[in-house]
Amino acid sequence: MNEARSDIGKAWPSTSMERADVAFQVNGAAVNVSVPPVRRLSQVLRDALRLTGTKVGCDAGDCGACTVLVDGEPVCACLVPAASVSGACVTTVEGLANGRLSALQASFLVHGAAQCGICTPGLLVAATALLERNPTPSEAETQDALGGVLCRCTGYRKIVAAVMDASRHVGGLDHRMPTIGSAVGASPIRLDGVPKITGGEKFGGDSFPADALAVLVVRSPHHHARFSFGEIEAWAKSHPGVAGVFTAADIPGKNCFGVIGPFADQPALAEGFARFRGEAVALVAGEREAILDLDLTDFPVAWTELPHVLQPTDAKADGAKLIHQHRPANLLTSGFVERGDPDGALAGAAVTASGAIETSFVEHAYIEPEAGYAYMDGGTLVVVACTQAPYMDRDDTAKVLGLPVDKVRIVPTATGGGFGSKLDVSLQPLIGLVAMKTGRPAALAYTRNESMMSTTKRHPAEMQATIGTDAGGRVTGMVFSGDFNTGAYASWGPTVANRVPVHASGPYVTPNYRAEGRAIHTNGPISGAFRGFGVPQATIMQETLYDDLAVKLGLDRLDFRLKNCLRNGSETVTGQHLESGVGIGECLEQLQPHWARALADAKAFNAAHTASKRGVGVASCWYGCGNTSLPNPSTIKVGISASGDVVLHQGAVDIGQGSNTVITQICADALGLPLEKFRLKSADTAITPDAGKTSASRQTFVTGKAAEKAGRALREKILRFANVSDRASIALDGASISIQEGDATRLIELATLKADADGLVFVAEETYDPPTLPLDAKGQGKPYAVYGYGAQIAELEVDLRLGTVKLIKITAAHDVGKAINPVLVEGQIEGGIAQGIGMALMEEYIPGRTENLHDYLIPTIGDVPPIEHILVEVPDPEGPFGAKGLGEHVLIPTAPAILNAIRHATGVLVTKVPATPSRILAAIREKEARR
Repeated sequence: MNEARSDIGKAWPSTSMERADVAFQVNGAAVNVSVPPVRRLSQVLRDALRLTGTKVGCDAGDCGACTVLVDGEPVCACLVPAASVSGACVTTVEGLANGRLSALQASFLVHGAAQCGICTPGLLVAATALLERNPTPSEAETQDALGGVLCRCTGYRKIVAAVMDASRHVGGLDHRMPTIGSAVGASPIRLDGVPKITGGEKFGGDSFPADALAVLVVRSPHHHARFSFGEIEAWAKSHPGVAGVFTAADIPGKNCFGVIGPFADQPALAEGFARFRGEAVALVAGEREAILDLDLTDFPVAWTELPHVLQPTDAKADGAKLIHQHRPANLLTSGFVERGDPDGALAGAAVTASGAIETSFVEHAYIEPEAGYAYMDGGTLVVVACTQAPYMDRDDTAKVLGLPVDKVRIVPTATGGGFGSKLDVSLQPLIGLVAMKTGRPAALAYTRNESMMSTTKRHPAEMQATIGTDAGGRVTGMVFSGDFNTGAYASWGPTVANRVPVHASGPYVTPNYRAEGRAIHTNGPISGAFRGFGVPQATIMQETLYDDLAVKLGLDRLDFRLKNCLRNGSETVTGQHLESGVGIGECLEQLQPHWARALADAKAFNAAHTASKRGVGVASCWYGCGNTSLPNPSTIKVGISASGDVVLHQGAVDIGQGSNTVITQICADALGLPLEKFRLKSADTAITPDAGKTSASRQTFVTGKAAEKAGRALREKILRFANVSDRASIALDGASISIQEGDATRLIELATLKADADGLVFVAEETYDPPTLPLDAKGQGKPYAVYGYGAQIAELEVDLRLGTVKLIKITAAHDVGKAINPVLVEGQIEGGIAQGIGMALMEEYIPGRTENLHDYLIPTIGDVPPIEHILVEVPDPEGPFGAKGLGEHVLIPTAPAILNAIRHATGVLVTKVPATPSRILAAIREKEARR
């Protein structure tokens, strides 16, 4: 570590807080910083020493992302005052490699144990301490050592495997890239993997300019309120270091944004009224040291609390106050699908089942709170921030700030988890406004509290449905109705309302059908995109009724699903003819031996135990990849540089799912050149074509198809230039291309060719937009070109006295068409299942009560049981190399499978999700009271 870095803290502006020189060692180097003695060690490491590998996810010791070693012991750096490490030895993730990767770091790469990477440094540091004292830990010992570090992406299973397997990787990484033509189907380490495990990856809050103004956001403490400002200028002048205060009156453009243009309704800064708790009303910008010490309790804003509604039932009631005057009955929009005569089918059904299910707000709980900075580059506003949708960010930021879109540039950082919420703009127009008004860079990192208060949630749902069958167990009809609490603003409410009716039948033949989904405004948190767009909620309703029907019919629950599942040649509830690629039958068939074994195990366990009972549940899913009946293009550019690199302009934001690697694998095989020759130009609205948003399980399918097309087009250009047939092979040899056909070989010296502005001598750019058709008034049409399918078995035990659930195992069979990278596929399955476990058993966001990671519970490393994944490959001719999307599908069956397993164990269905111990006990007691 150089001297300049170790003394950065001494250059900070002085404040009223007393400072002290604190000397200690970091990663073997002596440092001395001048800081307030109570400053958090995490801040000292990140801000004074620029060791940003130590992440900050909560500042409360809840997430463990900031874990470092102090004299060999793991601690949360956010809870350690700087003065307490005087004379100590501190080790951060940057100190683990020592010139080459440690065995543990190499094991993380090989096992795919780092997805988004934001929690990875904390996990590596905690695991390093474990391995120092116990080189071959058991699974239980590993879970115990890492239990204080939260991960939202991986599902933990690959982390546990990587730690337990670390001893095999002494000597560092020994991993070969796949050969030409064999990238698809291989599992090379992530192309962006090394920075994730060394601390080199830069997330939204990791590269703030030294001269950036820090920004604070003043937010509404009420669900609904009128507000007015006092003497803002006088307040600012009375607080040294405050450079400016900005309100809606300072916004130069249209103070309105939204991901779906016709429904856009959210102000960047509220004007006179706040419609939900956490809504932004003003910005305070100032010098970083001044902002660190600033207390906003005396900020001149006066609040008048107004009546509010948080439940759709109240919002729809006659006389309810309208949250938006142009939306009667507080209805944002509705989606509708009808086919055949569902009422007649149910009236004539031999067996019917009806029910109602209610779900809760679910918080995304990514470990990286929103963060970024903005600056003016001449006349262009540049925003560097975490995001899932750079081009959408650009368009909305430009609109709010009154700029042409070509005068706004979005440069995505690494994104520490998103799962849908980082599709919506958050801080982008706010920091952009400050940068425009002050002429200085402006930086903002949300606290955990304000991230959870102000960003989108999974829609709570109130659903009812009836399904009928004939005497042989064939489904004859279904009706479904659901109200989805979309909160104060539209966000992705229209997408949820329209996607749910298409999917609420599940992957089953349902000849007579009617489904309606309604997005209802309340003063609750904004509900937006979250892994599944409402389909997980609807699937709970449908799959629990399928268990009811199977029991009434006297059929095995898995067999009942096999009897009714979609097959090649089936028609969906929208009338879409599925010619090929339907893999749900294969998924269910693959589960049959696991189902038989699990039922036998449960029967044996239950015969021997009375206080606890074991249950087994099954559920299926299907999911349309991409937008619903809307254009959904991705564009990819790939070229050969004069120096002999394959340069891939890859604008699909990788939020941990692996698109940087998977899309490159697809392009490599389509082009016919080795993966190791590729160099990525990642998402940046100034240099990469628009690959669309990272959502709706579209990147592997849509952007992957564009990459396949671009790779084939580039290959064709090279072959044409060489005047050879498509049977020829190409190879890169330094700055030359070698083309061989039969016995003839031709060499092209790349330096002799004219390069374009990007330095490319051969280049191809291709766009792919899935072929879909609009839905008519009855929801008939072709909403998606490709569907993914899956089914899962949950095995668990319920303590009948406590109502607690212990998960034993989950077996997951998912049809991915073609597993482009099997290790990454497995990681997506495990991560999705972990989030499904949270939705089923513990996650319930309550505004004002669960706005931190202490009170809002997500699964920890000890909550995720062994997961057996079965990769089913039923290729879809539309997908690249037959591949289908996966990211959202994997979460959908988990919660209903768990709820069905709880019912199998206890005889009761919990109808308010999550199924907490108190709700399980209440259902058991209600059942006993009815006896």
